[in-house]
Amino acid sequence: MTSALARLLPHRTDYAELPRSWRQDIVAGITVGVVALPLALAFGISSGVGAAAGLVTAVVAGLVAAVFGGSHVQVSGPTGAMAVVLAPIVAVYGLGSIALVTVLAGIIVLAAGITRLGRAVTFIPWPVIEGFTLGIATIIFLQQVPAAVGQPTPGGKTALFAAWDVLTAAEWSTAAPPLAVVAFAAALMIGLPRLHRSIPESLSAVVAATLLVIALDLQVARIGELPNHLPAPILPHADLGALRALLGAALAIAALAAIESLLSARVAAAMAPTGPYDPDRELVGQGLASVASGMFGGMPATGAIARTAVNVRSGARTRVAAIVHSLLLLGVVYLATGPVSTIPLAALSAVLMVTAFRMISRATILTILRSTRSDALTFVLTAAITVCFDLIEAVQIGILVAAFFALRSVARRSSVTRERLPGPAQPGDERIALLRLDGAMFFGAAERISTSITGADQPEVTVVIIRMSQLGMLDATGAHTLGRIAEELESRGITVIIKGVQAEHLKLLTNVGVIDSLRHENHLIDSLDDAIAHARSHAASSD
Repeated sequence: MTSALARLLPHRTDYAELPRSWRQDIVAGITVGVVALPLALAFGISSGVGAAAGLVTAVVAGLVAAVFGGSHVQVSGPTGAMAVVLAPIVAVYGLGSIALVTVLAGIIVLAAGITRLGRAVTFIPWPVIEGFTLGIATIIFLQQVPAAVGQPTPGGKTALFAAWDVLTAAEWSTAAPPLAVVAFAAALMIGLPRLHRSIPESLSAVVAATLLVIALDLQVARIGELPNHLPAPILPHADLGALRALLGAALAIAALAAIESLLSARVAAAMAPTGPYDPDRELVGQGLASVASGMFGGMPATGAIARTAVNVRSGARTRVAAIVHSLLLLGVVYLATGPVSTIPLAALSAVLMVTAFRMISRATILTILRSTRSDALTFVLTAAITVCFDLIEAVQIGILVAAFFALRSVARRSSVTRERLPGPAQPGDERIALLRLDGAMFFGAAERISTSITGADQPEVTVVIIRMSQLGMLDATGAHTLGRIAEELESRGITVIIKGVQAEHLKLLTNVGVIDSLRHENHLIDSLDDAIAHARSHAASSD
């Protein structure tokens, strides 16, 4: 137990590569910090918690997750998916609820890591992940529409309907200045990388848009005053009523934080030559990060795929890069909140709109849509539910739909085949039915296989050999059904012989009572030749 817990804590080997990579790590940390600044501010505003909370989250949660997490190159902080989930929570429960729900969600994620639930993310199908990503990207874009036209976001509505209401009621004369800022910043973000890939396009676009607004004295909304220091950490007040009211929201946030963080860590492990990640430790790190963020007045944090990708591409090899990223943003808090407060909200909207487009891979969408009808339907359904209803429900329904199609496919490949008896035919062989079970005998196929065996009109058959050596999977329903098949055939005077039971299936068949349903314990036989010989003796005695 002690060694298992020790595996989830920081240790010296986390920095084994540091003597050789510290220069690359520092450069990567500075690079990703520059990229993270406008995103942290934008996601904080988009969630309804505020720019200051987004910045605090990037500093505090980014630092804690870097030290305690299970990935060497993961960068954590506020993300678009979390902003999407938080916005309705702020609208319903108020801004004061965020600290408590953040700490609660962090505790839940921490508990999931300690109880070793980290590998559960491997059960999420690829079409569900991509549909979820497409849905989040769409919501992030739609959430920026009100700020892009200089209007407040309507409360109590999904991003889709809120954007529609804002666009239909917009005063285009007042919307022109923020739209011009959006267009200018977006054009820079798209164009600057074509000049040189090392240019930090997000930060450059925000700085240029801010200077343009100041120079032309455009009347657009700004971020406003930001604190020039980190607040003192405090535990949020929690009474039983508040805990009961916010528990559902905390569970949804925790599920999203776990899924997004583990997916990001898995992507990072595939991109970076730093070895595999530890999913359970990653959950521990992300849980502690959200608890710390909530205590400092921040919002829930997750692993950020875009920032992690920038970190890896910039040469990061150890956790020092993510730590440097957080320290750089901490310097912004103490030294540069004055200039940051003058950034126009429309410029941050442009950053998120372009980011949303970059989250969508046209090639990936076409690949999934061209794969199979079931995968395409799962992808489209997950994306649609994400946009129109709820993110967590979208993942749950997507997994259920994918599981249904997978089980249906397995059931279709499961069959019972009557085989010809091997060797020269002997008198009485027509009374013996050799039946081979293929695929899986489970709840999705058991009834169909049962009907195939017991419903066959073969009045001359007096002995049935059920050949199980080719059976890949057997569950309790399948075993129970085999018992019913044996009882049904034996009640008709047909002797049942079960041949080739695999070792992992024998205990289940015994516990369910299948062996007891046979006429004699000798009717459980390993060898096909022995099973046929025994069947022929029964067929001969029935003459």
